[in-house]
Order: sequence, then C-alpha cells, then structure tokens
Amino acid sequence: MRRTVHRHLGKVVAGAAIAVAGTAVMVAVTLPGTAGADESGGTGQAAGSAGQQAAGTLGAAPGVVQQAPAEGEKGKGRDPLTDDETKRVEQIAVNQQLFNSTENVDGKRGPQRLDVELAAPEPSELDNPNAPRRADVTFYDYKDDSVLTKTVNLDTGKVEQTGTQHGVQPPASNAEDVEAAELLLASPLGAGLKADYKDATGSQLTSPDQLLLTAMIYKATPGKQSGDLDQCGEHRCVRLFPKVKNGPWIDARDFVIDLSARKVGKLTG
Repeated sequence: MRRTVHRHLGKVVAGAAIAVAGTAVMVAVTLPGTAGADESGGTGQAAGSAGQQAAGTLGAAPGVVQQAPAEGEKGKGRDPLTDDETKRVEQIAVNQQLFNSTENVDGKRGPQRLDVELAAPEPSELDNPNAPRRADVTFYDYKDDSVLTKTVNLDTGKVEQTGTQHGVQPPASNAEDVEAAELLLASPLGAGLKADYKDATGSQLTSPDQLLLTAMIYKATPGKQSGDLDQCGEHRCVRLFPKVKNGPWIDARDFVIDLSARKVGKLTG
C-alpha cells in the first residue's frame, strides 16, 4: 500500500516511508511544549522488556509482598544487572508498607515499576574492584503521582537510599504504553485509530496486542490545551505512536492519554 489514508485520527503511512515517517512523527511532537528531559521518554519503549511487562502485574494479587529471593546469578564489578539481580532488587525495594500504600497503572496495589539499573559507585569506590554492586530502582505511584527511587545494595540486600519526587515524569514503561492504548481504544476518540487499522489491515482492532507501541511523556503548555490536559506534567500523560505489526505507523499524535485520571484528550490549535 503506497498511499496516505486521511481519517478522523490522522493518517496511515506505509511502504518504504515507514521508517522516515516514524522519525518525522517523533520530531514533530516535541514542538507543542514537550521539549526537555522529561519529554524525551518512551522512544525506546516499543520493544519493552519482559521485566517491564511483568511490572504491570506487581501488586495485582494475592496482596502479599513476597520475601526477597535467593541471590541467584550475580554479576561482577560494572557488569549489567542479571535477571536474578533485577528481580531481587525489586522485591527488596517494595516492602509491605510501600506495597499497601501505593497504586500501579492498573489501579492495583503496589507501585508501577519503571526502571532498574546498575547504580554508579561511590566516589571513594571508583578504584575498588571489590566495591559493592548497587542498583537504582524507579517506581511511579499513581495514588499520589510521585516518582519513588530506591538504591539497593546487592551485597547486603538492604535499601541504602530512598527518594520521592513530584512533577517529575521519567520515560513510560511498556505496561504503561499498553494501558494507554487500552484507554484510547475504549474512548470515543479511539474510533479513528480503529478505522485506520481496519483500512490498513482489513481487520478489526480490538486489543493493544495487535500493535507495536511507543509512547512519549507529555507535559501541558499553559494556555495551549483544553482543561482536560492542563494537569499533564503533574499527572502522568503520554502520547502514543502505534504501529501495525508488520505494517504501517498510524498517526495518533493529536491524542493525549492521562494515565493518572484515566482519560483521553485531544490537542487543539
């Protein structure tokens, strides 16, 4: 298919122009007030990770925080975190109190995990090959729209630092991308996305699983949004860049999904 289809949502870009169109969309959406570190998020989220996808189920059931697992496979020095280390860090970081007092993107108990990465060594440890391995884990609490960070010492199994910030919006996780797509599909504003998908594939769009999803954090620019989007920045809001699996990109950049309020809005002007 080598044509542009104009519908309620926007356009479908196909054929050899897919890669170029994807890049063009990314550039275009930084203009309405999304410049800055907080708005660069999500560009690497299309593929996601098994850990991120599993994060959406954190706190779903049975409502009990499990004991941190055994150490399992361990990395050395500045090696990337192993899968075992990543799981252990997350379970150490989320104690029962944190689990019960927070919410994830689905509205269930437990914070939404965003990222786990190897922490930088302390300045005094830079030349020490036996310095302890630490990991920084970042969560989002949808109960009060805050970013929670914890630094876990993998050698001692203890949390060494804890921080809470408001008005900060790290890149979205894969679980958040999927939830944003669910909200858009359930909204009347998702009719154009469904129509474009059917035009491109001949099939009905009923699930985010039919799309490859990338999202970018969106922050409101005072005076340029409708009232529904004014809180974006304090609320966690994203713009989606959906792509048909093995097919074209679909232009959905006019729509903003407020994950905190679980609403979909449309940019004007």
